[in-house]
Amino acid sequence: MASSHVPIDDRIIASSKIQAEPEIFEVRRDEPEHAFLWDSDGAKTQENNCYGSPITLLDDSSALYGDSLRINGREAVGSNPNRYKQHGFYFNADNCIGCHACETACSEKNDNPSHIAFRSVGYVEGGTYPDYHRINISMACNHCDDPVCLKGCPTRAYTKFPEYGAVLQDPDICFGCGYCTWVCPYNAPQLDPVKGQVTKCNMCVDRLEVGLKPACVSACLGNALDFGVVENIPENRIEAKTGIPGFPSADITHPNIRFQQTRSTHTQMTRTDGMPVKYRKPAGGEHFVPEVDEKIGRKKQWNWRKLLTSHESAHVIFTLSAQAVLGAFMLLGVSLLAGGIGSTVLTQTAPLAVTLPACIGLLSFGLFKLNMHLGKPHRFYRGFNNLRWSPLSREIAGISGFFTFLLGFTLFVFFDNSLARFASIACAVLAALSGLVGLYYMYRIYRIKARPFWDHWQTATAFAGNTLSLGACFTGLLALPAILATGASIQPLLTALSSVTLAGLLVEALGHICHGKAMKRQGGEGASSWYLQTTRFGYPWVLRNALLALAIVTALAITISAPALTGWQGVLAWGALSAFAIAAAGISRSLFFVLVIPTTMPGAFFWKNQDFVEHARDSGLVDLEPVGVVREHAGQFKMDELLETIKNTSLKEVVAHIKDIVVWKKLPR
Repeated sequence: MASSHVPIDDRIIASSKIQAEPEIFEVRRDEPEHAFLWDSDGAKTQENNCYGSPITLLDDSSALYGDSLRINGREAVGSNPNRYKQHGFYFNADNCIGCHACETACSEKNDNPSHIAFRSVGYVEGGTYPDYHRINISMACNHCDDPVCLKGCPTRAYTKFPEYGAVLQDPDICFGCGYCTWVCPYNAPQLDPVKGQVTKCNMCVDRLEVGLKPACVSACLGNALDFGVVENIPENRIEAKTGIPGFPSADITHPNIRFQQTRSTHTQMTRTDGMPVKYRKPAGGEHFVPEVDEKIGRKKQWNWRKLLTSHESAHVIFTLSAQAVLGAFMLLGVSLLAGGIGSTVLTQTAPLAVTLPACIGLLSFGLFKLNMHLGKPHRFYRGFNNLRWSPLSREIAGISGFFTFLLGFTLFVFFDNSLARFASIACAVLAALSGLVGLYYMYRIYRIKARPFWDHWQTATAFAGNTLSLGACFTGLLALPAILATGASIQPLLTALSSVTLAGLLVEALGHICHGKAMKRQGGEGASSWYLQTTRFGYPWVLRNALLALAIVTALAITISAPALTGWQGVLAWGALSAFAIAAAGISRSLFFVLVIPTTMPGAFFWKNQDFVEHARDSGLVDLEPVGVVREHAGQFKMDELLETIKNTSLKEVVAHIKDIVVWKKLPR
């Protein structure tokens, strides 16, 4: 039966049981012998793979046995006796000559544009002439036992099929959030900024159905690539290892790829793709481990443009605005329910009339920026599709619920009758609960093993600290002038808000200190991210620390001297504190996104190299299509296109989609 931790979507797999037809994929008369599967005769395989997972994913007693994959719209069923066994790639690094024939064959078969490659060849190198060693690595999707792309995708665009164990993705379902590209350690899913969707290797299942190897394997000139049932070692191979220098840990996803690399290398191998990462083999050790490669020296730089205009700027705006609004609303909620903050001064009409609309406006702006960041923003509703598995779906549901109940609270809180009071309290409680759920899954989104710089509890302290500090700052900026205009005293509220802000800033600062120590101690990509923070973005990092320290000192001073701060003096002091805290939070969150180094496969000098991508965009090479680089956000919809799509979407379609989410039958396991 299928592996217990991966769902098989029987709505995607066809229910017909029709015998094989020759039209699944046309086999050429002159197809070379090496292009055919070598273990398609039903030879005996092991019961479990090296991770302990079953190799046979479906037996002949299953209701799904013999179903069609509807390849190329046809109902035929392949006759491969190993059809329901996990297949995988075999890569012999000793034989790879770096000719890129596998890349070319893959792109030709899938009709990929120049900036998209399902399979790519990178390399690591060590030593100098004449004692120079280079290891080429050809990598595509590894169709893992535990595909994190499937569990992370909020739209349910991924399915792990029992046929060949292929992890397939439907680009028509995808709305282009790119989260699967974050969680995958192997850079397999490819986000196309032109089409606004993700595509990936499909294991050439159409070729497998007629007994042929994938196109990349058939095209390999040096017999470096092979393919078959996993753990069935091909002929003339003596190794089937799960690691190679530059390959991320197999513990993350249990990938179905096996390596051979018998030639001796230097104990230290470096990348040529700009990432400050190298790999070292400890004395007496078997596996290479990543460590920092100080490629750019130790000099501090500014790089404001790269920091503040990164591809993830929309996430910076959304996370900070959502956390600020949640923090402000929690203060309002506590004041409403317990009467504790500032002796209920926040629940008076003047501050409420200013604060609540501002909260709605700020959160609306954050949600708008996030939605327009999608490749297909008009498909935003598909973000609720994978509540069962995806933390991103759960965050979307939590923040959407918070926004909805915030609107409800704003609607009812100004009416003075028993029904309205009950409705406002109910909306306040539900908004707080859904907001906290959204905040928790906002944190869970970034606990990604493939991104060590994020995979630390400091992410939680940063998000929680910003919720407290920014929420209090936002509330004070709006409520203090409104209260002062009514002639009431601001001192009680000023004391309470400065205490909350101080607590949030201290929580954030503690997390930063512990995070830095942890990254330097653990090494690897996390330490490399820390190295970039102190060099390429060294001055913004120093400025962030200075602003955070100033904010802490100012918050402490206001807390102590609040009784002496009367009238507009208190408002001005609060403005200074808010300026320090907001600036520190903006720089810190921008660093959070721009610094992260994933555990992806190494690229080449001109290919899969972020430094070259930036050079191409700066120099104008981006305009030459063969370069394989596109401009940022090239495929995002313009506002008029978005509005036109919304206008042409019928209510019936929306209701049908909501029904599909609510009435979602449990997938077989």
